Amino acid sequence: MITEIAPAAEPVVSEPARPGKRRRAWDEAPRWQIYLPLGIYLLFTLIPFYWILLFALRPAGSTSLVPWPVTFDHFRKVWTERSFGTYFTNSVYVGVSTLVLTTVVALAGGYALARFDFRLKRGFMLALLCSQFVPGALLLVPLFQIFARLQMINSLGSVIIAETVFQLPLSMILISGFIRNVPYSLEEAAWVDGCNRLTAFRIVVLPLLRPGLIAVGSFAFVHAWNHFLFALMFLSDQSKQTIPVGLNTLMSSDSVDLGALAAGGIIAAVPVVIVFAFIQKWLITGFSAGAVKG
Repeated sequence: MITEIAPAAEPVVSEPARPGKRRRAWDEAPRWQIYLPLGIYLLFTLIPFYWILLFALRPAGSTSLVPWPVTFDHFRKVWTERSFGTYFTNSVYVGVSTLVLTTVVALAGGYALARFDFRLKRGFMLALLCSQFVPGALLLVPLFQIFARLQMINSLGSVIIAETVFQLPLSMILISGFIRNVPYSLEEAAWVDGCNRLTAFRIVVLPLLRPGLIAVGSFAFVHAWNHFLFALMFLSDQSKQTIPVGLNTLMSSDSVDLGALAAGGIIAAVPVVIVFAFIQKWLITGFSAGAVKG
């Protein structure tokens, strides 16, 4: 039986709007309706930072709402007397090492997920996603037993390995998404020119992954810099502690040195702010590239 297909209706072409005929909604709204919510949000965002800066810069015992006269005694106290110089060095070492290990391993795993088909690939991806629902506290006991048998307790290497393992699943998924956006034909063209797979990846694919690698590496660094639990459980020597644990030592059950605590918080926050200020352009580009499916 042959059924006649009805002809498609002709599309209705609407007359394009003339420039300037219609104004956008936010152009017609009064300016105060735009700036007032933004100002309130900015106020609630900046007040905690100002409060920390106030306690860090004003003299001990002062109740002034303006940090005057300005003093840096709290910074000198936490840097020298409270060993924050050592904590800072340990945090940099842990953060940079975690960044490098996470990026390298995630790059290899992400390339395999993006370019190769194998059995149970979907199940493996699902396992990576489900691992993100496991809180880090549940990993403390098995990780502690493993590191104890390897004689790595009270070693910065234990914290670096734990942070890397914790960051790898999400990093591999993100890197695989970035690699999928790179046309496979570029690698094939490099193979035709005589390059092997590794050389083609290094020359063709790797330069195009720079924004994605910066995005993944920056989050690995920030997480390792701010993470408190692993450093607290795996490091017992004070000379090997990191900044989050050092901040915890400034608080006791009897009293809290607010000036020293605020100065330590600024020391902990400034490096991360500086890093994000320099990589902001690459970070936004990386997330834009990862959000578009190739």
